[in-house]
Amino acid sequence: MKDLKFEQKRSLSRLEAADQLTALAAALREGGDVELEFGPGMLSLRIPDDLRTEIEVEVGDGEIELEFEFKWPTAPTRAAPPRAAASTEEAVSRKRAPAKPARSSTGASRNRSAKPSATKTS
Repeated sequence: MKDLKFEQKRSLSRLEAADQLTALAAALREGGDVELEFGPGMLSLRIPDDLRTEIEVEVGDGEIELEFEFKWPTAPTRAAPPRAAASTEEAVSRKRAPAKPARSSTGASRNRSAKPSATKTS
């Protein structure tokens, strides 16, 4: 289940659609806490500095559908550890961990319970 869903379907003039997109563009440019007016209601959002986007165009049944989708997490994301610290942690982990058996490059035998054959092939 989603935390919140807002959906509105209505007919707009080209200028009304442009006004909505302009307001959305200004909110994206400003970031932080923004309020967008959609018809009789107001939508308040917190927009982060980084977000993911998807643009989709479908043509069929005598119509063109254009969708712009923006996604971002609802909770702040944890920053990745600095590269040097991550490399040090990996090196320590490798020293402690037992060596893993080599895997076949062909992937033909991936059954871990099978016993290795006594003969060696090249």
